[in-house]
Amino acid sequence: KSSVQTIGEEQIQNPYTELLVLKGHQDIVRFLVQIDDCRFASAGDDGIIFLWNAQTGEKLFELHGHTHKITAIAPFSSSDASEEKNHLILTASADKTVIVWDCTTGRQVQKVSCFHSTVKCLTVLQRLDVWLSGGSDLCVWNRKLDLLCTTSHLTDAGISALVELPKNCVAAAVGKELIIFRLIASSDKSEGWDVLEVKRLVDHHDNILSLVSVNDLTFVTGSHVGELIVWDALDWTKQACECNFWDSSVQPDAQPEIKLSQSTNETSVQHLTSDEECVFAAVGKGIYVYNLQMKRVIACQRTAHDSSVLHIEKLPNRQLISCSEDGSVRIWELREKQQLPAEPVPTGFFNMWGFGRANKQANQAAKKMQENTTMHFLELVGDLIGHSSAVQMFLYFGELGLVTCSADHLIILWKDGERESRLRSLTLFQKLAQNGDLQLK
Repeated sequence: KSSVQTIGEEQIQNPYTELLVLKGHQDIVRFLVQIDDCRFASAGDDGIIFLWNAQTGEKLFELHGHTHKITAIAPFSSSDASEEKNHLILTASADKTVIVWDCTTGRQVQKVSCFHSTVKCLTVLQRLDVWLSGGSDLCVWNRKLDLLCTTSHLTDAGISALVELPKNCVAAAVGKELIIFRLIASSDKSEGWDVLEVKRLVDHHDNILSLVSVNDLTFVTGSHVGELIVWDALDWTKQACECNFWDSSVQPDAQPEIKLSQSTNETSVQHLTSDEECVFAAVGKGIYVYNLQMKRVIACQRTAHDSSVLHIEKLPNRQLISCSEDGSVRIWELREKQQLPAEPVPTGFFNMWGFGRANKQANQAAKKMQENTTMHFLELVGDLIGHSSAVQMFLYFGELGLVTCSADHLIILWKDGERESRLRSLTLFQKLAQNGDLQLK
């Protein structure tokens, strides 16, 4: 019997009661990227990029240029004072090319074919007006697609993820290592840059799967064996570490499960997202809320889905959305629960408070803060059933709805049913008024 929470037919807090199925892709759709307030792009294993209208579900452009699957996608908007904002997207493929597309015309602007291996990640440094490609090496490019500088060959594993840091730095995940690079203005070129490796962080015990920047002071990494590390974004020191996501003591009132062995897949940190206060982690089949100030997990749902959670996002309200390999998309609400006086916390629990450097006074303060902390829990408030295979990721468009993409080759645009009904009624009312069929007294 599945231990996953279920929800009845009455889903009062789930507004997404209408759906539009967008067809076009011939293979797994892995990526969605927002272009502006009402447009997005989709891409995946068929090598084709589609541009869509999030309001109507209309297909705007079908972009052909890659011969293999898409491996990374990033928006790259120009903000030249002389011209209107020009929306571009970068796409990387297993065909060892990167293409820049114009979202207004649907045309290919330029193609780069000088890579020695597949580009696995793309990051735009908007402030410096450059973009980075990560694969077997790190390359820095300008808007004209001139290669400004590159690192020497790193490893066969290559860079799997990049995150921008302050002071012209980036953190690159290379296997279980985190490499900090700094961009330095080149002395011999007017707009050139040099890229310099400044530090290697080897605190993770397995491959780093996810990176997220919290703010200018903090970033967070997650690994295949369930380690979450909070880093100082300025001096790259470790601020906190959480390795007990799968520990039943995280959720003391949960039913104990009998397991012969712990599969690493169940503890793998697939995705991280953050607001200023918390980091939200997709770990195995569960979702966890880690408070950055308290340096501990404040709420979790250990079996949020039947299979691995692939993507998680925090909405502007107190809701979270998660999607999974089991084909489901679920809406959660973070709520406070009444707590009895806390029992003393075992020493060493979570290894949180200062990594052995904390004195007795700091430990007492930490314990006191835990005792005064309000406990939270995640309540399932909505279940979006529409995909027949793994849901890879989603985009939240506010009033326009939610967009999901899946291994079933489909994209679904989920709409607020009540809002859509009101809009249809208003449109009909206006049409009748225009035609003179409406007698207004």
